[in-house]
Amino acid sequence: MIKAKKSLGQNFLIDHVVLEMIVNSINIKNKTVIEIGPGTGNLTNYILKKKPGKVLVIEKDNKLVEDLGDKFSNNLQIINDDVLNINVSKLFEEKVVVFGNLPYNISTEILSKWIIELGDNFWFEALVLMFQKEVADRIIAKNNTKTYGRLSILSNWKMDVEKIIDIEPNCFKPAPKVKSTLLVFTPKKKFFELKDPKNLEHVTNIFFSQRRKMIKKPLKFLFKDFKDIAGILSLDLNLRPQNLNNVTYYKISKLYESLTD
Repeated sequence: MIKAKKSLGQNFLIDHVVLEMIVNSINIKNKTVIEIGPGTGNLTNYILKKKPGKVLVIEKDNKLVEDLGDKFSNNLQIINDDVLNINVSKLFEEKVVVFGNLPYNISTEILSKWIIELGDNFWFEALVLMFQKEVADRIIAKNNTKTYGRLSILSNWKMDVEKIIDIEPNCFKPAPKVKSTLLVFTPKKKFFELKDPKNLEHVTNIFFSQRRKMIKKPLKFLFKDFKDIAGILSLDLNLRPQNLNNVTYYKISKLYESLTD
């Protein structure tokens, strides 16, 4: 019997209804699939039933890698490594579908890394990812809400994000202390062009590091002529960071980039 390792944030999904919903969230027949953190292979089994073209799994736990090899034989390729050490976008030439029950302690780090490194040509067709519900709520949050912030602005820049289902703790073994949420990310056909996504990261960091302050302070920090910038964007300087929508942050980032031209 395999025991989950708390140090690796392991919680194995065992609910068959939820597993079915995950693989049915997107068509993978004849497609290339990458699964991150397959664990005991419960979802892997459902993925293989959908007859994908290729399946590659990334698993850090050495013992689980052995078991996956025994269980699935030659039906998939296994990489025994931490996903943060791997450039997932370079594993295949064709576009892939990524499934991931991400360890909650590194889920935002993985997502942010992929977004920051994302070019104009998307390497994936879809990302089907599970997060702690609190994190998922931040990803899909709209402006003028308490959960809206950097993660939402970054996540919705180049991708459409759809919430599929909230998942109860008892669907896992061992049961986590929190609910989970399944999200599907798909590339936008049109998105706001920025030279370097790190500028968007920087701008949102400045604004949301003091989210209760009025936007006059972060604008003044970023721009000497902050009043002119506010005029260009028709911004009320008495607003707070959560009051500005995603597009406004993309426009601010674009103007910030122009300072380095």
